[in-house]
Amino acid sequence: MSGYGTVTDEPSTPSGDVPDDDSSADSITEGSLLRPLFRLAWPIVVIQLLQVTYNVVDTLYLGRLSAEAVGAISLAFPLIFLLIAVAGGFTTAGAILVAQYTGAKGDESAGLVAGQTILTVAVLSVFIGVGGYFYTRPALALLPSDPETAATVIPLAADYMEVIFLGIPLMFGFFVFSALMRGYGDTRTPMAVMFVSVLLNVLLDPFLIFGFADNPLFGWLASLPGIAALEPIGLDPVALEASLLAATGFVGYGVKGAALATIAARGVATGIGVWALFATDLGPDVGIADLRPDLGVIEDVFRLGLPSSVEQTTSALAMITLTAMVVTFSPPVVAAYGLGNRLISLVFLPAMGLGRAIDTMVGQNLGADRADRAGRAVRVAATTGAGVMFLVAVVAVAFTEPIVSVFLGDVPDAPATVSNAVEYVRIRSVEFAFIGVSQVILGAFRGAGNTKTAMVISVLTLWVGRVASVGYLVFVAGWGATGVWVGMALGNVLGAVVGVAWFSRGTWANRYIEEPAPDIDPVGED
Repeated sequence: MSGYGTVTDEPSTPSGDVPDDDSSADSITEGSLLRPLFRLAWPIVVIQLLQVTYNVVDTLYLGRLSAEAVGAISLAFPLIFLLIAVAGGFTTAGAILVAQYTGAKGDESAGLVAGQTILTVAVLSVFIGVGGYFYTRPALALLPSDPETAATVIPLAADYMEVIFLGIPLMFGFFVFSALMRGYGDTRTPMAVMFVSVLLNVLLDPFLIFGFADNPLFGWLASLPGIAALEPIGLDPVALEASLLAATGFVGYGVKGAALATIAARGVATGIGVWALFATDLGPDVGIADLRPDLGVIEDVFRLGLPSSVEQTTSALAMITLTAMVVTFSPPVVAAYGLGNRLISLVFLPAMGLGRAIDTMVGQNLGADRADRAGRAVRVAATTGAGVMFLVAVVAVAFTEPIVSVFLGDVPDAPATVSNAVEYVRIRSVEFAFIGVSQVILGAFRGAGNTKTAMVISVLTLWVGRVASVGYLVFVAGWGATGVWVGMALGNVLGAVVGVAWFSRGTWANRYIEEPAPDIDPVGED
């Protein structure tokens, strides 16, 4: 551990008075616990919903291009995520260190950590981008695929992945910005930047994919009420598209266009994030000098970040392994698995928001030498998460069939797919309250700097609780598709039980940094 940086001593505030920079009971290290927890969590949930929007928009437009294009991005994502996960853990390390130094009022140290995290991830992203570009086609060639898939889907996936990997540094820039701001206690600024990025992606996607040849955007505009009335004065979207095609000859880039739109949108978000960190008073006080390599800080970033990278990478591998087992079933079961996972990923958002909020709460309170308050924050968040997720489970059980049916039209195998998906969601609803607890406990360990513990619990959750359970129930016990549903549900149940038992030992409460804590007078705690 390093004790680098200079601590800025802040005068303590008499009970009942509130300092200007912690100007309410919403302070992370003082006052209410619920208000700052909610203030941190809800923008994180919105950010993840916006991320879903990215994926939905890409799928929506590529679905108008061809079924092969949709298959290409579905195939590309797990392989891209594997490499993104390598650097993802180091953004987590930056958030942890910034949170603890911010809690300790070590403003200069927080800025130094932010600069070194940016430097570390920037260098890693270049290596990952170059390596990923050259690994794409050999990796795809290793996948077992029938001749038609190899001839149509695989080349499109390769085109998409190559563009994404070349733009990886621009994508990682926003991830770093978002993590550092979260550690500092500001999740609303990254949410606003993410909104701008998603809006830009929505605008760029149709033009970069289709250009001005059969662009569905012009057709949708023409179908809007009131647009037809404007045609006599020359505002006909279809005629406008024809004129633009004649003038430019631009027919878009297809699947590559979707990748270019993503990179451009993420690049703008990265640019805004860099400007916010270096040119405004938002976030940790980071300057150009903080980008000068400091081996002590970089060592801390690696020590904390490597377990998180392993955690994320093994998570991706676990999901690929589960998918490989599921595809041994009939198409309705495979479709139900995919549909159910998409629905549950939305259910997962409140728990994930609380988990990421609590790592900031724990980090800053441990930095302020407030282990007692950090522990109370974890208990409040876990209880809140379990309660909210229990209510979600009740709704999911009561309205499973109509919710699932919305996503399927009158297509072949629809009744069988709906039946399987309903069974899947209802069985997994048993684990929803446990998801709320497990995500909070994992966030607590990360916030305290115990990323190895979080890694171990995640590996147990995914590889023992899920992969091993599904494998046993399906291939040994012979439970069929029900074995998949039950095995998937066991993961977070195991993770919550192990996490709570481990947390109860109290060994998590030692902060990572060595800065002296500021004088803080607890006021009005809930």
